[in-house]
Amino acid sequence: MKRENLIITIGRELGSGGHIIGERLAEYYGIPLYDRDLLKKVSEEYDIEYEELEEYEEKPVNVFLSRTVHGFSSSLQDAIAHLEFDFIKEHADMGESFVVVGRCAEEVLKDYDNVVKIFVLGDYGAKVRQIMSQFSLSEEDAKDMIKDIDKKRKHYHNHYCETKWGDSRNYDISVNSSRFGIEGTADFLKIYIDLRLEQEQETF
Repeated sequence: MKRENLIITIGRELGSGGHIIGERLAEYYGIPLYDRDLLKKVSEEYDIEYEELEEYEEKPVNVFLSRTVHGFSSSLQDAIAHLEFDFIKEHADMGESFVVVGRCAEEVLKDYDNVVKIFVLGDYGAKVRQIMSQFSLSEEDAKDMIKDIDKKRKHYHNHYCETKWGDSRNYDISVNSSRFGIEGTADFLKIYIDLRLEQEQETF
């Protein structure tokens, strides 16, 4: 793994600050962040209208509204998911460095050597407070949002991956952002990644 060929994948629980941590790591290493704008990048690269993709992006597949014939699915969610997976792999194959949040990236890129796979979790109360503040929600609404979105993320991940969402065995490091705070967790991960980079460079 070299600094000029570094990929960081981040799985996250809602309210754990995974997106912000991804931003901080992308800024620190001077590399692109693929998260909420990934669909726009996909629409531009494959010349597909963004609005046609947005409604179904990173959503669980409804098994009652889709079917698979000879390995091909009729589901729009499946089609969009695989467009995103292909985009991630193509850019990895080109030697690009980037941070990607979600999108089953730790599984999609499992055969690549230059990947640091991270999962960010948090204490429930801290996540609730984060979502209350971020979205100006009541405590109950924040709890409902966390339950709903994490359920969808888990369903989405487990539908496309052999591994299970959040299982620490699938990541290089799982970190509870409630211990150091979001910014402190980002700083901690910089140290971890820098050490990984140093070790890899020593082998050349």
